[in-house]
Parts: sequence; structure tokens; C-alpha cells
Amino acid sequence: MNESVFTYGAPGLKFGEGASDEIGYDLSQYDVKRVLVITDPGVAATGHPQRVADQMGQFGIEAAVYDGTHVEPTDASLEAAIAHARDTGPWDAYVAVGGGSAIDTAKAVNLLTTNDGELMDYVNAPVGKARNPEKPLKPLVAVPTTTGTGAESTTICVLDVLAQKVKTGISHPRLRPTLAVVDPVLTLTQPAGVTSAAGMDILCHALESYTARSFASYDKKRPEERVPYCGANPISDMWSEKAMSLLSRWFRPAVQDGDDTEARHAMAMAATFAGLGFGNAGVHIPHANAYPIAGRVKDFHPEGYPDDEAMVPHGMAVSLTAPEAFRWTFEADPGRHLRAAELLAPGHDYDGPDALPNVLTDLMRDIVIPNGLGAVGYDEGDIDDLVEGTLKQQRLLATAPREVTEEDAAQILTRSLELW
Repeated sequence: MNESVFTYGAPGLKFGEGASDEIGYDLSQYDVKRVLVITDPGVAATGHPQRVADQMGQFGIEAAVYDGTHVEPTDASLEAAIAHARDTGPWDAYVAVGGGSAIDTAKAVNLLTTNDGELMDYVNAPVGKARNPEKPLKPLVAVPTTTGTGAESTTICVLDVLAQKVKTGISHPRLRPTLAVVDPVLTLTQPAGVTSAAGMDILCHALESYTARSFASYDKKRPEERVPYCGANPISDMWSEKAMSLLSRWFRPAVQDGDDTEARHAMAMAATFAGLGFGNAGVHIPHANAYPIAGRVKDFHPEGYPDDEAMVPHGMAVSLTAPEAFRWTFEADPGRHLRAAELLAPGHDYDGPDALPNVLTDLMRDIVIPNGLGAVGYDEGDIDDLVEGTLKQQRLLATAPREVTEEDAAQILTRSLELW
């Protein structure tokens, strides 16, 4: 018997210019007295995290700032943050101010300061033990300063496991933030390179959830078997279409002019919409590919990111195989792929399996995303390792509209070495 039930979950949401000025009041409603604000050094330098912490005092809340978050978190950086929180706690609540890295770090800190065990106990199998938390987590307020990750809406914490050179995650409904505070003003300091990469993450969130396997195509589940990613459904479809419509109008202007407040507002809205969609439907092949692409980085230094270490930012890593992934998934549902192309490029006469890939590569050229895996340091000799890393992401691949074999993954990755 096929599934007849889909699930939908979302944090509380406060959106708009000035929303971040109200976090002290928001937390006072949870009767908290000590709050740890978690951020990274770059965002800390803007003054936003300290400002958020300072305004809590008027509500009798003691707040401290931890700015040791690593951009693209690793198991080591998460363990350091967890140790800091344990040593300086107990904390009644957490506030994450930053991109997905800060928000995911806060999720891990919240999990490991409220539940027993070690980080790898909770990491998704087969990399970790996939243990479920047994105790409730503390309130977590997520305040994104980048427009892309959707981490403020999701149940996922993403990290690099250094010893295995793989990017993976922790997934459980209790990781979802209690409140998402989306203040577009905080994104004005986002560099163009970050806007490009993070924006491609928004786009792939929308596209992957829109083209994901339908919730109704799965076997009937018992209540205890339900997972956060349930497949494409009418609610997630609505959010994904809204996100794509906003991106078609505002993505390029946001990259070209970071001071365009209207574009920044629209991109923040698109990120929120896409997060509400994929946080329930799920993502699939481009995200599964992105984990080993980022985890096995060689010597690539992207514009707009810290230049003291090599990295392929998550959104960029996702985008590099998206055109070929969607060319391969086209046959699963041509109508959805063509509808997505129409939403992203209204008025263009695209047709067939090349339609969506052409829309994506046109956009990627305009916003200066690298021309495939070769442009970030990979070659044909790396394909086997990348395939191995991709196939470890079975939680994501289970949502793909077609079953992905080793040969299929190799084909998509090979064709993605040079996109145009």
C-alpha cells in the first residue's frame, strides 16, 4: 500500500527589517535567564551578534557571545563549540547569528548539551551511529545573515568529518530551531561571491524539493517510521514555486548590487520559502554530490570567503552538478522540470531535457559560478572517490525521483567536470 500521509513542520517565523532587534523580547517569553549567542569571526566583526546579545539585558537575560564557529563546520569545530558551551553553561537557550555554519553549530551545541553521548553517536549512518536524541532540546533562535542555507527552517546539521573526508549531517525533528528571525538588513554585508553561492543553494533547495520523489510513491509508513524529509507534497510545492519566482527576478540584481535593499529583501524571502519547502520534502542528487565535493576539496579559494584555507562553499558545491543532475532526472517527471524552467526564465523558449540545465548554466555564468568540477580542482581521476562519497548520502538519495546507481552517479559527476 502506498503512503497517503505527508508531514509538515516549521519553526516560528519573524520576518522583516528590524526583526533582529526584538530577540530579547522573544526569548523573555520562554522564561530564560542565560543565553549563548553563537556566530563566526567574520559575522562577529559586523557587530550584529554583540548587538543581539546586548539588547537582551533589558529583559533580564544574561548573554555571552561565542565566535569560534568554523565556516563549513567540521567535527573538530563542532566539538570545540560543544566543549565551550559545556564549560561555560548551563545555558537556558541559544541564539545563532550567521550563515548555515553558525546555525548548524548551534544545533549541534544544543543537542550535545541536552543529551548524553558524543557527536559521532548522532551523525547519520553509515558515517556515524544515527542515534536519536532522548531528551528535549533548549529553545534555539536562528538569525540568518546570509541568504541561502535555509538552516533556520530545517532539522539538519551539516558537518565535515575530517578523518573520512566526507560531508554528512545529523537529522532529527528536535534540531529544528524554535524561532527563525529573518532580518534582511543583516544580509547587506554579504559579499557578492557569497551571494552567488548561497543563492544557488536557495535555488537547488527549491528545485530538488520540487522534483523530489512524491510522498505518495513511498510504501505506507507507521507513525514511528516517519522522517523529516517525506518527499514532494502540495505544501512544499507551493513554497518551492514561490522561491523560484522570486529568484527569477531578484537573484542577478542581488549579486550585481549588494546595496539593493529590495533585492536583498526578496532573496531573504526566497531563502525562507525554499527552506520551508525543502525542510519537509527533502533534497536529493545535487546535495548528495555536494558533500564529497566539499569534503575532498584540494586547493580552491572562492571569492568572498576566508582565504586562509581551501574550501568549496556548500551552495557552490551543490550547484556544480545541478545542471547534469536535472538533465538525468528529467525523464522522471518532464512536466515538473519544464515548469521549473519556466518559473526561473519566463518567456524563454526552452524544451526537452536540456531546458532546465540551460536555464541553470545561463544563470551560473551571469553570477560567476565556476564552470564545473574541473574549475574547482577535480579531474577524471577523482570521480571514483566522489562517487563513493555520494553513495554514502543514502538519506538524500532516497528522495531522488530515480534510483541512483554507482554508474549513474559517475555519469553525472563526469559530465559535470566542464559545464559549458
